Amino acid sequence: MTMKNVIRTLVMCSVMASTSMMFAQGPAQNIDPKKHANLASAQASIAHAYQKIEAAQQANRDQLGDHAQKAKELLMQASQELKAAAEYANHRK
Repeated sequence: MTMKNVIRTLVMCSVMASTSMMFAQGPAQNIDPKKHANLASAQASIAHAYQKIEAAQQANRDQLGDHAQKAKELLMQASQELKAAAEYANHRK
C-alpha cells in the first residue's frame, strides 16, 4: 500500500467517525427557551422522537431497513432548521 493510499484511508476513516459521532449525539437543543419558547419546545420534541427511534432500532435489532435511520437524519435537519428560524428572528428584531 502506498503512502497516498494510507493517507486517503485515514482521512476517510476520520470523516466516517466524525459523521457517526454527530448522529450518535442526536439533535441539538440549542434554542433559548426564554426568547423562543415554542421553537425550543419543538426542538425538545424532536430530540425525544430521535431517542424513541433509537430505542426502536435497538428493540428491533436494526431490522427496520434504512427507514429509521432516514427518519433520524430528517429529525437532525428539522432541529437545525428550527435553530436557523430562531437566529433569523433574533436578527430581525
